[in-house]
Amino acid sequence: MSRLQLALNVDDLETSIGFYSALFGTEPHKVRPGYANFAVAQPPLKLVLIETPGRGGSINHLGVEVEDVDTVDAELTRLAAAGFATTEERDTTCCYAKQDKFWVQGTPDGERWEVYTITDDAPATNATGDAADEESRADACCA
Repeated sequence: MSRLQLALNVDDLETSIGFYSALFGTEPHKVRPGYANFAVAQPPLKLVLIETPGRGGSINHLGVEVEDVDTVDAELTRLAAAGFATTEERDTTCCYAKQDKFWVQGTPDGERWEVYTITDDAPATNATGDAADEESRADACCA
């Protein structure tokens, strides 16, 4: 299953979770410090909220979540053949999940688009098992 991803910067995560839970009639799939995502069934949407006070109401990035690594590879090949520049990220951690993905570069209006698949979950802790600090939390999202 493929679905579009919309990653939004929000000023207040808790307020935004309440709003989007009501709007889409579903609770978040994952909540971490400064981060939440919703797996909305209809319309098929991965809604990601990234708490960035002062930048709320703006798009962080856009994406397409695909079913598996083979689909990531097929889309990378298709877009490269169409002349799109891409940047690959394999076995990376982003948005509290292990992913294989690539970013499409050079969009006409500068939006950030990623094509990705989730290969495993990643906890909200660092390598020592302690709660992630601000810097590692920022690295955990595609900010």
